[in-house]
Amino acid sequence: MLTIWGRRTSSNVQALMWCVGELNLPHVCHDAGHRYGGLETPEFGRLNPNRTIPVLQDGTDTPIWETGAILRYLAARYGKDSFWPADPTRRARVDQWAEWAKLNVAMGFTAPVFWRVVRTARAGRDPVAVARALAELEAKLTIADAQLSRHAHLAGDAFTLADIQLGHILYRYYDIDIPRAPLPHLRLYYQKLSARPAFRQHVMVPYDELRVT
Repeated sequence: MLTIWGRRTSSNVQALMWCVGELNLPHVCHDAGHRYGGLETPEFGRLNPNRTIPVLQDGTDTPIWETGAILRYLAARYGKDSFWPADPTRRARVDQWAEWAKLNVAMGFTAPVFWRVVRTARAGRDPVAVARALAELEAKLTIADAQLSRHAHLAGDAFTLADIQLGHILYRYYDIDIPRAPLPHLRLYYQKLSARPAFRQHVMVPYDELRVT
């Protein structure tokens, strides 16, 4: 049984929970962070000295923190070969897109765009900074759009861990009030992800509690 610490409105937790849902793994969740608090307690500090979410514990094993490490652990232990290949060369092709999506898309969207648009008071918003961040983000999304014009999924024709790392931010990207480049293949990809039950349950989550007006 997996035990998970986090909150539904955390994008990192959403990536983890989407993966858990796709792999159909039994789990229990403990709300932590933001309005739930708990990160400063001694008990949580023993789980993760960085006091960040998510944290995962598989049975009685040592807790794991850092989202990418958690996702790779779950993929390696519970995923099918198509999701996280055993062959090192095939796995590296998936991993390169997963890492690329995390560093260039998820990190390029969450703080530079989402936080400035949703989690910043209107009086403090900087439209110039948002526009600059969007231009940088969409330069990377153009790479994904080109890849998705050739393949059904980010790392090829199979749904893989790379799709978790890219796809988990797309609900918010397409939901918030920003101008967006057309990127037709990315939009179609998002529409297909939106039909997946685990995506709908764990990623398409209201984020009103994060809004600052």
